[in-house]
Amino acid sequence: MKNNQFRNRLAATLISGLLITGCSSEPDDHSHAAGDGHEAEAADFPRGPHNGRLLTDGDLAIEVTIFEAGRPPQFRLFAYKDGALLDPAQVEAKVTLTRLDGEENVFAFAAEADHLSGDGVVTEPHSFDVKVEARHAGHAHSWTYGSYEGRTAISAGMAAEVGIEVAPVGPAMIEETIELLGRVEFAPDAESTLRARFPGKVLAVTKSEGDRVKKGELLARVESNDSLKPYDIVAPMDGVMVKRTAQVGDVVYDTPLFVIGDLSRLRVDFHVYPGDLGIVQPGQMVAVRSIDGGRTAETELEAYLPTAESATQTMIVHAPLMNPDERWVPGMTVKGNVVVSREEVPLAVRTDALQRFRDFTVVFAQVGEEYEVRMLDLGRQTPEWTEVLGGIKPGQPYVTVNSFLVKADIEKSGASHDH
Repeated sequence: MKNNQFRNRLAATLISGLLITGCSSEPDDHSHAAGDGHEAEAADFPRGPHNGRLLTDGDLAIEVTIFEAGRPPQFRLFAYKDGALLDPAQVEAKVTLTRLDGEENVFAFAAEADHLSGDGVVTEPHSFDVKVEARHAGHAHSWTYGSYEGRTAISAGMAAEVGIEVAPVGPAMIEETIELLGRVEFAPDAESTLRARFPGKVLAVTKSEGDRVKKGELLARVESNDSLKPYDIVAPMDGVMVKRTAQVGDVVYDTPLFVIGDLSRLRVDFHVYPGDLGIVQPGQMVAVRSIDGGRTAETELEAYLPTAESATQTMIVHAPLMNPDERWVPGMTVKGNVVVSREEVPLAVRTDALQRFRDFTVVFAQVGEEYEVRMLDLGRQTPEWTEVLGGIKPGQPYVTVNSFLVKADIEKSGASHDH
C-alpha cells in the first residue's frame, strides 16, 4: 500500500476504535519533585506533597517521585506516618521495575536529607510495572502498579492489515557520502569533429543533426578549390550527428563542419571543492542521478584534471558513464553521491523508522502484540541506516515500516508524558 492509503486506513481505524490500545487507563505517572519544571498531570490516583504517586498501607505512606532536574533520573521516596514526614533513616525501601521485555531493574535506597534516594538511574523509557517494598518499625509493606508511557498494543492481524513491518536490530554497513554536482560529456574518444581536408565548395550533405551515422558513411562532398575535383567526407565512427554547420553551396576552409558523438560512451565531470579534495579520491564509487531523480547509475571516479576551474576554484574529477540505452545525454547536469567511507557498525536501525517522541528520537520495539518507544543514542546517519550507540538491545524487533502508525496510536491513547 501507499503511505496515503495507510494514513486513510489509520484515520478510519482511529475513528472506529479498531486499534486496541494496551496502555494503562491511568495517565503516565512519572511523579517528579516539585520545582523541577514538570507540569503536574491530571491524576486519577492519590498524589503527595511532591506531586508523586502516594502509596498507603495503614498509617504508613510512601510518595514515589522521579527527580531529574539537572541530573539523570533518580527515584526519590518520601515516607509519611499519619500524614507527617518521617525521618528517612527510619525506613528501608526497595523498588523493582519490570519492563516490557521482562528485564528487571532493582533499586536500593539510602537516607538523604528528608527523603530516600535510589542508587541508580531510571533509564528511559519510564514504562514499567512497579513494585515498591518498605519496612518501618518492624512492619513490611508492599505495593504494585503499572506506570506506562509510549506503549500500545496492536493485534497481529491489524498490524498486518495496515502494513506494519518489523525487523531485529543488528549490524549494518554505514556508507558516508558527499554530494557533488557534475555535467555529462562525451568520453574523450567518443566524439569527433570533422573539417574539410581542402578549401572548397560544398556540393552535397547527406546527414542532419540527430541522424544516426555508421563508420565510413558519406556525410558530405566538397569540390576542392585547387584541383576542382570533388572529395568525400565520411564518418570516422558510429554515432549520432551532434552538430552540423555545413550547407550545400558553402565555401569551407578549416572550420568544423560536423560533430559526431557515440552516446553509448559518456563521462561525468564532477566539481570537487578544495575542502573535499582529501576525501574524494579516484577509485571511490559514485551514485549518479539526474536532477529530477528519474535516471540513476553507478560508476567509479577515475582521475582529476590537473588544473582548477577558474570561476569556482573547483577541481574536476572524471567518472565514466555507460549509456547503452541512451538515457543520458551530453550537457545534462547531474548529482553524484560519492561513497567516502564504508564501515560495518554493530548496531543500526533503518533511518526511515525513526520518529520523534517527547524530546527524543525513537523507534518502536515490538514484544508480542505490544509496541513501546526506545529512546536512542545515535551516531552516523545515512539515508538508509542510522548507527545506534545505545537505547535498544541487539536483536530487539522494532518497527521498520509505517512506524508513524504506531506513533499515532500511542498519541491517540495518551500514553505519553511531557518531560
